[in-house]
Amino acid sequence: MTTITSLAPRTRRNTELVLLAFAIGIVLLAYANVGMAVQDRVPADLGTLGIGIGVIAMVFHLVLRWRASYADPLLLPIATLLNGLGLVMIHRIDLANDKTIGEGAALKQLMWSGLAACAAMVLLVLIKDHRRLSRYTFTLALAGLGLLLLPLFPVIGKNINGSRIWIGFGPFSLQPGEIAKILLTIFFAAYLVQTRDALSLIGRRFLGFPLPRARDLGPIMIAWLASLAVLVFQKDLGSSLLFFGLFVAMLYVATERRAWIAIGLSLFAVGTFVAWKLFAHLQERVTLWLDPFASGQSDQLAKGLMGMASGSMFGTGLGQGRPEETYFANSDFIIASFGEELGLIGLMAILLLYALMVERGLRTGVGARDGFGKLLATGLAFSLALQVFVVVGGVTRVIPLTGLTTPFMSAGGSSLLANWVIVALLLRISDQARRPVVEDGGGGRNIGQDETQVVKIK
Repeated sequence: MTTITSLAPRTRRNTELVLLAFAIGIVLLAYANVGMAVQDRVPADLGTLGIGIGVIAMVFHLVLRWRASYADPLLLPIATLLNGLGLVMIHRIDLANDKTIGEGAALKQLMWSGLAACAAMVLLVLIKDHRRLSRYTFTLALAGLGLLLLPLFPVIGKNINGSRIWIGFGPFSLQPGEIAKILLTIFFAAYLVQTRDALSLIGRRFLGFPLPRARDLGPIMIAWLASLAVLVFQKDLGSSLLFFGLFVAMLYVATERRAWIAIGLSLFAVGTFVAWKLFAHLQERVTLWLDPFASGQSDQLAKGLMGMASGSMFGTGLGQGRPEETYFANSDFIIASFGEELGLIGLMAILLLYALMVERGLRTGVGARDGFGKLLATGLAFSLALQVFVVVGGVTRVIPLTGLTTPFMSAGGSSLLANWVIVALLLRISDQARRPVVEDGGGGRNIGQDETQVVKIK
């Protein structure tokens, strides 16, 4: 006997709204705390910041209610909180450099945040089904490679801090590799969905370890050579590690063959060792990693480590440390700045926010009903995880410094734009993954926003 009952599915948008209110409240409290500690008064632009970040969050929330009502309810609040905390620390460093002004950098970053969030919302409205992206597999691949090559052009390419990863147009500069990361992730997902059966086949065994067929090594060799080209010509260890690690991770998820991880790690180790032997800038990075206090070397890492050490467990308090003494304290070393003023506990709370965002992304991948969506969500989540690991690992001396930006927090517009677009794509995929399905005689379909779920109970 079968009973049919109708249930109204829960979208969790109200939960998202409450979490957004908490996130904005935390940001405003931290911003006011910085002003009281440094200037003994509430910042004059507190209201501007509150209105700005509140409008961004509320408009994004309304767009989700309109176009992606079943999207994950935690991604937007986490992104808002991380972005807001970045604004707080950028303002704090600005105050340290000029206590009489200290209001320009945060408002500029707020403007970039608004533009990045608007781009993410436009993407959500235009892309109603993430599976349509798989139609442009090789177009997106060519666009991604083109963006990676742009900084090498002599007219628009810029060499900043030893890495040639920027392009400039007058007073404005852009890091095209941040956008290329997203385009290549979409390409990897679409390509691996089409070829994973062939890539899963086992060739010979070595010491009992199954290896892929020799003819299937082409994709990973191409990715390896491309990552080495980024390392050699653009002198960017972070992007090289990010692109190759992302491809190997997605290859493993698509095929479930551990051999690809072993091959990928071996290739990258060989490539970086050879590059270290041949190129002076890599030798300097490794020397600084092994001994950050060595004479004749940059003292950036040493100052960052000493700042975090002075913060100890509970931190010096927002506005009461000296993070501005570290170079690029509001961008490359913003994690060290938080470690000094919030201590180990505060820094671990920030890392837990990143971990939760990655977990929601991976959960979206598990729940996706199509292979392309599974790989794309997993790849986007892993790109965030790997970038955070590379940044935090470099600042804490686990690995050599790479120069990557901290997602949502570091000063600059390129990284903000890329990471908000990643959130938009994860929200779109999660909307499809969490939207209930009803039987329609043709294998089922996603219900619309005005429909109810039909549940069959025997």
